[in-house]
Amino acid sequence: MKIIIQRVSQASVTVNEEVVGQIKRGLLLLVGVGPEDGHEDIAYAVRKIVAMRLFSDSDGKMNLSVQDIKGSILSVSQFTLYADTKKGNRPAFTGAAKPDVARAIYDQFNQALAAHVPVEKGIFGADMSLALINDGPVTISLDTKRR
Repeated sequence: MKIIIQRVSQASVTVNEEVVGQIKRGLLLLVGVGPEDGHEDIAYAVRKIVAMRLFSDSDGKMNLSVQDIKGSILSVSQFTLYADTKKGNRPAFTGAAKPDVARAIYDQFNQALAAHVPVEKGIFGADMSLALINDGPVTISLDTKRR
């Protein structure tokens, strides 16, 4: 799995001009699923995301997790994280999992996250619009295959 983690003060995802998910303070996740991803990747990603110290404490140091601040997560599927841009000018997305596989992994990932923090989601496979206020800004890349 490839996941972009953004610390946000607010974020929302819209489909067909309807807000389908929104959070206040927390993390926006852009989630890409690869064909080899499975339960180990889900467990690793969830463990890292919920415990990652990305929020400032009273001394201004990034010492608090999304759990510590009682924040939320907005999770959005994004197969384009698997873009191959080596040849030509049009990215190829052959490195991403097939939609049925990706949807199952993405759903399992969100369920596992929801056991720890509130989770809002986009709609898998939909054309979505994101609105966010990136806090910091803080943006982290997590790749479960690069441990």
